[in-house]
Amino acid sequence: MKRTFVRTAGLSIAAMSLLAGVTACSSGSSGGSGGSGGSGGDSSPRFDPIAALRSAEKSTDGADSAKVESTTTMGSVMSMTADGALAWGDGLTGNLTITYTGGTMADTMRQMGSASMEARYLPDAYYARMGDTFAEQSGGKHWIKYAYDDLETLGGSSGAYLKDQMQNTTPNQSVKLLLASGDVRKVGEEKVRGQRTTHYSGTVEVADLAEKNSSLSQSQLDDLKKQLEQAGVTTETVDIWVDDQDLLVKKVEKGDTTAGAYSQTAYYSDYGTEVAVEEPPASDTADFTELMQQQSAG
Repeated sequence: MKRTFVRTAGLSIAAMSLLAGVTACSSGSSGGSGGSGGSGGDSSPRFDPIAALRSAEKSTDGADSAKVESTTTMGSVMSMTADGALAWGDGLTGNLTITYTGGTMADTMRQMGSASMEARYLPDAYYARMGDTFAEQSGGKHWIKYAYDDLETLGGSSGAYLKDQMQNTTPNQSVKLLLASGDVRKVGEEKVRGQRTTHYSGTVEVADLAEKNSSLSQSQLDDLKKQLEQAGVTTETVDIWVDDQDLLVKKVEKGDTTAGAYSQTAYYSDYGTEVAVEEPPASDTADFTELMQQQSAG
């Protein structure tokens, strides 16, 4: 019984941590942005929110990498922090240390011997390093591998969408969200960790943006919209702070789900930082699909 619990819990926690990379960078593809409200002809980007956001989108996308700190909460299910560095020049890559600080997920992690885990993001797969307790129940292997192709196969439309996001996401996607929504306003000038920034805010329709910012087929999009509705995910508010170099410094996304209120805050710094990621040793890595098959058979 304990063996089944540890393995099931470990798979669930690792899957949830996969989202940390997406939410830290914000979800979406690197395709062109839409959005209503033109640049206003001779309007200066300093005063025109749409023009300013387009500048921020271009500058952040071109930076290729950054250090990231984020906090995420979802009802009573979880609260977690993520800290590390991510690169997006050729698919999402990077390293994050993820710590569960509250909710049922944190309780589960503590039962497994540790509240923290290491996450590695590579162009074709995500890896999560679990604790020794998990390894004892998984043939001595500490790492779980989630190949993005397997996410699409096992997760249906939602898995296909997650695969698309993991392979195409960039931090400036929060900027793209606001541009695509057509609902954006300049809040004002504010300081973020001592930096002078401009604060922008807006509300986005999640399902509509999934259609605009992914390569899914129409049938996949229809299924995804149904899944979003069942999860209670409809709209979310997005706030971003951009510095005088047109780089994203902070973003906050908030919404509601059937599991409770959702909130995610991320800070970005040291743009252009070097990001080196190594694939974990094969001898210490268990494949997610194989673990699922073993669990079904057991």
